[in-house]
This record gives sequence, structure tokens and C-alpha cells, in this order.
Amino acid sequence: MIPTTPFRFLVNRRHGTPGVVVLPDSGFRRAKEEIASWPGYAPTPLVDLPDAATAARVARVAYKDEGGRFGLGSFKALGGAYAVMRLLQAELARRGVVNAATAAELMDGTHKEATRAITVCCATDGNHGRSVAWGAQRFGAGCVIFVHEHVSQGRRDAIAKWGAEIRVVPGNYDDAVREAQKQADANGWFVVSDTSYPGYTEVPRDVMQGYRVMADEAADQFGAAPTHVFIQGGVGGVAAAVSSQMRSRFGTAVKVIVAEPDKAACLLASAEAGQPTTVEGDLDTLMAGLACGEPSLLAWQELERGAFAFAAVTDGSAVDCMKVLAARQPPVVAGESAVAGLAALLLAAREPFARTALGLDETSRVLLFGTEGATDPEVYARLVGHTPSSN
Repeated sequence: MIPTTPFRFLVNRRHGTPGVVVLPDSGFRRAKEEIASWPGYAPTPLVDLPDAATAARVARVAYKDEGGRFGLGSFKALGGAYAVMRLLQAELARRGVVNAATAAELMDGTHKEATRAITVCCATDGNHGRSVAWGAQRFGAGCVIFVHEHVSQGRRDAIAKWGAEIRVVPGNYDDAVREAQKQADANGWFVVSDTSYPGYTEVPRDVMQGYRVMADEAADQFGAAPTHVFIQGGVGGVAAAVSSQMRSRFGTAVKVIVAEPDKAACLLASAEAGQPTTVEGDLDTLMAGLACGEPSLLAWQELERGAFAFAAVTDGSAVDCMKVLAARQPPVVAGESAVAGLAALLLAAREPFARTALGLDETSRVLLFGTEGATDPEVYARLVGHTPSSN
């Protein structure tokens, strides 16, 4: 289905060891109830990929297509906007404006004089910033988004559409994270980040609880429990959310495999080292949403025991998977950061050691998360050969 390309694979030796509860179920239930009440909420589709199942020699492959989520193009709409709402509720209470502002009150401008005085900010490769900007506009706050110099103009424009100020930072994603925190400290802004670090965990925890809604929908849609879940890495937030929700829904039987770009595989490197490990350099991968060199602290606390294995795949294999999905009928429009999991499945399924280590066989039921659609249509067209609308 795709050409054989080199990939890295590591079974997690700490899988299944006891650890801290990173994402309490009570927080997820609160996030699910809130997000499901928002205008425009609807579960995204789960698409069966029979050709992928045949190629991988497994019973079933299903792909959770997040391209239509709230019209923002990715699963990140679930996390950043929810965290913005939670932060505004807490800050309004702290300032004595209202003890328990509702989302409806924030959306209809009941407290607009107070929320206008609050500015949220974050660093982004594109999708998280779009969610934070959308949430800030929806709930009435100011917003500044920091992008590194390699973020495409199309993604910058998509964020600015929601009223955010865009600031460009030299370097990579991790440099933008540090600059966002620096400017927040200097200006009295509030960071709404999808990555966590010592001293900063509560907002990212809300982001990850929002992400669990996607995994919960998929669990409902899939039917019988999946045997394997392949999910993209990045800083690890969505992978940790999926890992947590799979365990909450199905116990410990589901094997979660985290897939990353080979040029930005900080989670695989952390698993090799047995501790959070930073990947240095430009992180020059076309999988822009996964170009992250530093693991999220909270995410790692979940994945160091919850992930069964880690894989790192090439940019070429991602493009091959984008083309495969675009060519099927009906087509699936998958952005370049959506398909690392599919690539890892197809490559691991034909490599004898990885296939055996993962326990992949003709009875396996595999769940994939297509975490974004064509979030930059120009980049998509360049990689696939035609625009998303021409599929």
C-alpha cells in the first residue's frame, strides 16, 4: 500500500508499571458535558479502511477523521478552546466578577467588560493556536499567538482569522513556547499551552481532558474494543489523552503505539532514555504539527507507562499515506500531521520483529486517529498533487 521505508521501533519496557493519575475521570466528565453543549458540536466520523486492513493483514482498521471538528480542521478544537473557557471562569472568580460564569454567559457577552481585560496567549505549530484564538474570540478575551518562523503563511492566516495577534519567533516550536511564557510574564497575560512543564500543569491538563472527548467518541463508534491504537506524538498531549481514555473505557488490554516523525521523535527518545529527553535542532519535518522537541511533562507521566511502543516514521511515508487516503472512494482528506499512525501501522505490520512484538495478526482490530484535515490547503496540494476540494 505504501513503499517500505526505514522506521524506528521501540517496545516500552516500562509499559504497565504503576504511576500517577494524570487525567482524573471526573475532569473528563466535566469536559465532555461542557464541550457537547457548545453550538456546532457533533462527533466526527469513524471511517473504515478495508484496504489498509488487507495490507496490514489485520481484521479491521478504522480512522477517526478530525478534519471537520468545529470547522477548525483538527482535534485541537476540543482542547485549547475548552482550556480558554476554564481559565476565564477561574480568573473572573478570582477578580470578584462572578463566581461561576457559564459558557453561555461568556459567549453572549454578559461579562464582556471583564473578559476584554484578559489576554490569553500560546505557542503553536498551527492547530492549537487556531483553537485558542477561536476560543478567545468565542468567549470574549484578547489573544496573542506565537509561531516559529517555519509555520506556513496559510496556518498563520487561519489563526489571524479569529482575531488573534500573530507574533513570529526565530527558531523552532520549543523556542516559541519559551517566548510565549516570557511575554506572558512581562505583560500579565495567561498562557494556554498544550504542553506542560514544572510549575505549569493545570491549563494543559484541561487541554488534554478536552482531547479525551475525541477518544471517547471513537470508543463508542468502534464497537468491540480495539486491540491496537496508533496515535500521533508531538509533545504527547493527544497520545496521553487517548491512552488514558482507552484504559478508562477498555482496561489495560488495548495496546497504544505512539507514532512520531523521525526528525522530531522526542517521546521515543524519552522512552529510550527512561526519562523526558529533548531532541535538539531544527526539527525539520513536514509533519508540522508534530515538530516538537520537548515532551510535555504531564503527557510523559502517562505515556511512560501507558504506551506499549513507540515508532518514528519518515516524511516520505506520511506523504504516501496522504495520497493513499486521498485516492480512496470516498476520499479522506488527511493533513501531513494526521497520518504518522497509519504509516507506523503499515510499516510495522510487514516487519517481522515489530509485527510479533505488537501481537498484530489476522484478528487484530486497529484504531487510528486522523488528527487533522488539510489545515493548510496549499501545503496539502503541493504534497498530494491536487487541492482538497478536487478529491
